[in-house]
Amino acid sequence: MWTIGDLSRRTGVKIPTIRYYEQTGLLPIAERSGGNQRRYSVRDLERLSFVKHARELGFAVEAIRDLINLNEEPDRLCADAHAIATQQLGIVRDKIGKLGVLEQELQRIAATTHDGNRVVDCSVIRALADHHLCRCDDHRPA
Repeated sequence: MWTIGDLSRRTGVKIPTIRYYEQTGLLPIAERSGGNQRRYSVRDLERLSFVKHARELGFAVEAIRDLINLNEEPDRLCADAHAIATQQLGIVRDKIGKLGVLEQELQRIAATTHDGNRVVDCSVIRALADHHLCRCDDHRPA
């Protein structure tokens, strides 16, 4: 059994995040010691590693919850997990497309010639202050 600090060091997940995962049900509520200290098992460590990896891949809390539920029913078909992963892939591809537009716009803004040495003459500041100077309709990240 490990303390929350031990679990944090072993997984690289910050303590407040571990507590959040408990609150949202991604991790079960930890057992408590006689001194009311949280205690975590190997299974908790494995679950937290699963959640961390899924978060690193961009999965939303709800999707991770669904994947955990699937994992707890080993006889279910894998198609549901594949559907969740496929949906996440679509989300990532959409973000990549939006980031490409952002990259082009930032590249254009950064490449503009300097109109002078003062901020009042700075084309970067002018472009950021006036959205109409942008060459794309929507360049906000997802």
